[in-house]
Amino acid sequence: MLNLLRKSLSLEIENFVSFFKQQSFPKFTKSAFVQARRKIKPEVFKHLSSMLLEEFYTGNDDAIHLWKGFRLLAVDSTRITLPITTELKAIYGVTKNQTDSHIVQARCSVLFDVLNKYVLDGVLATPEIGERDLALVHLHCCNPKDLLIYDRGYPSYNFIHQHIEKNINFLMRVKTTFSQTVMDFVESKKASQIVEIFPGKNTKLSDKPYGKNTPIEVRLVRVELPNDKVEILITSLLDSQEFPSNLFKKLYAKRWKIETFYDELKNKLKIEHFSGYSNQTIQQDFYAALFISNVQTLIVSELEDEINEKSTKIYTYKVNNNLSYGFLKNRIVELFLNQDSCQETILDELKELFKSHLVPIRPNRSFERKSGKYRSRIKPKTTKNQKDTI
Repeated sequence: MLNLLRKSLSLEIENFVSFFKQQSFPKFTKSAFVQARRKIKPEVFKHLSSMLLEEFYTGNDDAIHLWKGFRLLAVDSTRITLPITTELKAIYGVTKNQTDSHIVQARCSVLFDVLNKYVLDGVLATPEIGERDLALVHLHCCNPKDLLIYDRGYPSYNFIHQHIEKNINFLMRVKTTFSQTVMDFVESKKASQIVEIFPGKNTKLSDKPYGKNTPIEVRLVRVELPNDKVEILITSLLDSQEFPSNLFKKLYAKRWKIETFYDELKNKLKIEHFSGYSNQTIQQDFYAALFISNVQTLIVSELEDEINEKSTKIYTYKVNNNLSYGFLKNRIVELFLNQDSCQETILDELKELFKSHLVPIRPNRSFERKSGKYRSRIKPKTTKNQKDTI
């Protein structure tokens, strides 16, 4: 299940068994595998990830990248297209336009360390659950030494209050029309200002621990963009001496790493090419992919110094992530099923493969963003009549 099952299960099983030709490893059928995997909870992959993350973040201070003492964590959500089955339609509902055609989609939300490139937490839920609600689920993985970055779809008084209550720092982009306080700040042309915000007039407060006159002190920061555009950020970092306004443009830009992670998840790990049609299988594939992503990051992080040595005056280099996942295919089986001495050999082989396929980082590249280009209705990646055989 960890071996990136993207082809026909019969081929994947034959491929898997072929690794054990020297041993008396029994063959098994596709049906036997499907029945056996029902006994495995998807949470086992979350547990494996948590073990890997604990190993990395404990007693490894020299290797952990921080920003002014903070772990920089980004949260964002995306939609993942699922197979069209009766079970999945009942759980996730259907997404359709004015015609009768429809697809089944789930909302995915992840908590991502943008400097160290690890997935700290992931959730796959129905699209009816909003991205704010899913983001709040991630807070159990955070602490006061974390700084969470959000785009402009997240901010609200209640959302900010939840972070203040848990003593978790944040940086969020807000719309220029977010509130009258923000609009006044835009008009003032100031670079930074500490203000108080209050619940909206129509906010339901009967089930909230605050009232309509409960203030939250936050800092607004103005960021100038090309073409005379303005971006407004709201943050809990109030100290303008320690955190000058000119830091925040580059700081917020680091959030883009979570967007590139979703590109890897969908286009390199091919998460939407599911290995089955049940909800349990979907959850297994999802959390297994997050774990494999963290394994790949761990291997790449151990190569950081060697890759930096290969950098020139013109280019710095990085591992080709697309190829690196391809190299993990099959070798991941050997990595987890062999003894310690063999594991070292396989790791060394993987590192050599990663290093031999570096690509240059081209700075200052920019492309015009095409809004809504991913909103078109598409068929699920996992077809019901056939699977890829090559």
